[in-house]
Amino acid sequence: MSTLAVVEEILRETTIPMSVREIVEHAGSRLPSKSKTPDTVVARDLSMDLKKKGEGSIFIRTSPGRYTLRELALRAGTAPVTASTDATVPVLASAMRADRAAPLPARKPGGVGESQTVTSRQGP
Repeated sequence: MSTLAVVEEILRETTIPMSVREIVEHAGSRLPSKSKTPDTVVARDLSMDLKKKGEGSIFIRTSPGRYTLRELALRAGTAPVTASTDATVPVLASAMRADRAAPLPARKPGGVGESQTVTSRQGP
């Protein structure tokens, strides 16, 4: 059973929006991943499903870090997060990659780490 299938079962059982941490606690040993950081796996899988499927995803982010099933949110009248708003919330891994990909400022010649030519004087 996939991670998202387990998450779907849990959200159907509870019928309320839950944080990733709460989902993982309810899932216990049902999660297929034996990762040391199951929170990260669940958050990644939910974020990727929402990003790939958009409005077609069965999940919806009700607020940052809280998820429920789209059908439950519509039934309860919870205002769904739109795809454009959803895209502004960074996924952890992609946010870290973006920081590493930022261009470095240009260095001035003669700065720290630059090799400098040293001339020595020889006596007469």
